Amino acid sequence: MVVHELSRRDARRIAVRAQLLARPRPTELLEVVRELTFLQVDPTAAVAPSADLVIFSRLGASSRFGELAGALARGDLVEHLGRVRPWADMALYRAEMAGWADREDLLDWEEHQREWVDANDACRRDILDRLEIDGPLTSAQLPDTCWVPWRSSGWNNNRNVGRLLEFMVCRGEVAVAGRRGREKLWDLAERVYPDEAVPEDEALRERARRWLRSLGIARATRTENARESAHAATVGEPAVVEGVRGMWRVDPAQLGQPFTGRTALLSPLDRLVFDRPRMADLFEFDYQLEMYKPAAKRRWGYYALPILSGDRLVGKLDATADRRAGALRVTAVHEDAPFDAPTAEAVRHEIENLAAWLGLEPVLPGRAAPPALWRHR
Repeated sequence: MVVHELSRRDARRIAVRAQLLARPRPTELLEVVRELTFLQVDPTAAVAPSADLVIFSRLGASSRFGELAGALARGDLVEHLGRVRPWADMALYRAEMAGWADREDLLDWEEHQREWVDANDACRRDILDRLEIDGPLTSAQLPDTCWVPWRSSGWNNNRNVGRLLEFMVCRGEVAVAGRRGREKLWDLAERVYPDEAVPEDEALRERARRWLRSLGIARATRTENARESAHAATVGEPAVVEGVRGMWRVDPAQLGQPFTGRTALLSPLDRLVFDRPRMADLFEFDYQLEMYKPAAKRRWGYYALPILSGDRLVGKLDATADRRAGALRVTAVHEDAPFDAPTAEAVRHEIENLAAWLGLEPVLPGRAAPPALWRHR
């Protein structure tokens, strides 16, 4: 098979286009989630929750804030292991979940989880019985009859019901059926997921194909699921990227396609930048999420948004949604290199669009001054 030889620019454009961040924009929320395969759930909302920011980056003003929550409430999308997926796509996961209890190829930490679930089988059955009669329910409404507490040095120590529910999701027994405020509502998986279950090997192949299609170009060793790796090495076609070591897999449908870029403000968890080694290889972009750093050690801000311009990542936006004051407060626009006038204007326009989408007024530093005076390097 021919090994495709790509420049970094070629590879970047493939990645940007595959992530629906080029022109023309998509127009439908469900189309976006299907093409991206999932949205990552994260409670941090310094500007807006990550999944909502991903939607805004793709749809812009054609969407409305809260549209994602509506799709989840209707059941068009479902929440599964910290990710939002199309309801129909859960057919690709049900066979794998059904085999979790008897699987022989578990890693050590997965085996430990299964042993803990087995030790608390009575509690698992109590939860299933309660959900069958009264579900959906929050975790606080479910019985903790565990004989063996969950031991951890961190946040989850002795959080028995929460951990058990997560492992019961892995087993395909329960599912998130919605939310009450920020609390998850749990129900039997058979009431939430589609009845269809694609055979596991076929499902893994299809998931690997969609994984590569959604990224355009990727390392086969960095898949979403370890069991997909064997299939990921066979999907797409092999490629090398000029100036970057090692082999890649590329979606051949993306090769030779026209590219028209645009400006976008990205979530720190956006899939274009989430794989930091890939981001560094293709975009040569210096970025870290700094929310866990002391304020004095932050370079770009608590929740800085990467700025995409065409096929380059060009800076970071340090902004905060102050809902009480009705403002999107921009502390700084960090430019990796000085923006030219069209780039500065496009970034300002996206900031104003983001504020309007959130229902807030933009408050920019040096608002009345020319763009060169509100840059902050």
